[in-house]
Amino acid sequence: MADAFSSSSETVIQRVVDVAVKTNTPLEKLEELYQIKETCEFITERQFQKVALQFSDELLVDSVAVAVEIERNCNVKPFILGDTSYGSCCVDEVAAEHVGADCIVHYGSACLSPSKRLPLMYVFERRPVDLEKCTSAFRELYPDTQSHIILLYDVSYVHAINDLLIHLSPEYPNLVLSELVVEGEQCYIHGWIKRQNDDTCLSKQDDSQVIRQFGRQFSLKSGLSITDYSVFYVGQEGATLRNFMMTWNRCSFCSFDPITMIGRTESVSINRTLMKRYYAIERAKDANVVGILVGTLGVADYLSIIQQLKETIHRAGKKSYMFAMGKLNVPKLANFLEIDIFVLIACPENSLLDSSEFYKPVVTPFEMEVACNKKREWSEEYVIDFRHLLPGGQSHVPLADQQEDGDETDVSLITGALRSQNLLISEPAESSCGSSVVLRNQTLTVANTNTAASFLATRSWRGLEQKLGETPVVKAGKGRKGIAIAYEEEGMS
Repeated sequence: MADAFSSSSETVIQRVVDVAVKTNTPLEKLEELYQIKETCEFITERQFQKVALQFSDELLVDSVAVAVEIERNCNVKPFILGDTSYGSCCVDEVAAEHVGADCIVHYGSACLSPSKRLPLMYVFERRPVDLEKCTSAFRELYPDTQSHIILLYDVSYVHAINDLLIHLSPEYPNLVLSELVVEGEQCYIHGWIKRQNDDTCLSKQDDSQVIRQFGRQFSLKSGLSITDYSVFYVGQEGATLRNFMMTWNRCSFCSFDPITMIGRTESVSINRTLMKRYYAIERAKDANVVGILVGTLGVADYLSIIQQLKETIHRAGKKSYMFAMGKLNVPKLANFLEIDIFVLIACPENSLLDSSEFYKPVVTPFEMEVACNKKREWSEEYVIDFRHLLPGGQSHVPLADQQEDGDETDVSLITGALRSQNLLISEPAESSCGSSVVLRNQTLTVANTNTAASFLATRSWRGLEQKLGETPVVKAGKGRKGIAIAYEEEGMS
């Protein structure tokens, strides 16, 4: 009988894990599902020699067959990128550059974040949609045919959206169809995606307002705002739908799931979700040490937002440290107990991380700016795409001048204690010791300028002691055999 803290070694070795394996796609369907002909045209027209093929986890089962077909038709050398550095929705340009690839072909779901290093082609998964049931669900959810409705969808269903519009547009004259749009001249797709610069004159021609968000673009009628529209989404519940609902939290949302073939009104309490995010902002205001997590190396302008965050955090009198650790999990972040809060820089679909299992909260760059930038206030606007926070972005708010930064104090809504916002602004650029005396409001205040070092000094265990010259040198001996739960010389208990 196994005790409470261990189990039998034989049981562990003989345990059977049930894994749902997706069956291989038949060879005759590969051409249609993975657009092999269009992909080969993309490769041969640009004379690429090394091609990186990036597959999401659920499509890896077909990766070898697709690579063989591309190699046979194009006479190029393909490389399969299976384990992405970060999220599978992002283009893994770093892994592609490791093999010296000339371009990337991205298969499956995508966040459509701009990438600028290598030429890129998107190939979306063609998931089936029952148009009759989708149309019927739409009519039930919107009985008023004069309603102003925006039609959004997951990228896996873009092939069926035009047919859906043909069914609905005669009855619903105010229905607005969104289009996929991507930035950059090196991004390519066969027929569906438009480049952002293609429609720069659209709003001038018909006096309409063009909205671009999360790789989608649509035009609103003159005199109407986004809050005057309802949103109908085709796809499963997930990060894409959540991001739209958080960004346009004043709009009503309905969705149709093509897998369950059920349409419903989205009743998720956005206000409750926003209050949870505001609690994280209050934790960020209380924090003294901030960890900047680099969750992407492929999204454009990620270096700019890192630099802006460093400046914003420093102006707020906090210390910041940068971490690049690939995909996040609880044990990784638990190694850094001196960090009070983490801020994650990632693509929009990976930015809102549920940090309930983590020891310290994980916030977005927007939430950190609300906590540290006095000029940015918490309002109905919620920004998920960090590129909107940069200079020139639609939600950029400049930092307050240092002359305006007084030594203000406020009360924490979590602990009830007073907190000072600008304690470390006058910190010297270089310091030879762990702490220094700084002048604040004509009174001397001792402020620690090396927060991580001070935290380490208070810990009872600081790592392995080297003891140089104190440890005797001995010959290497024969070690133990077996597994850690039951070594051979220990016997069976």
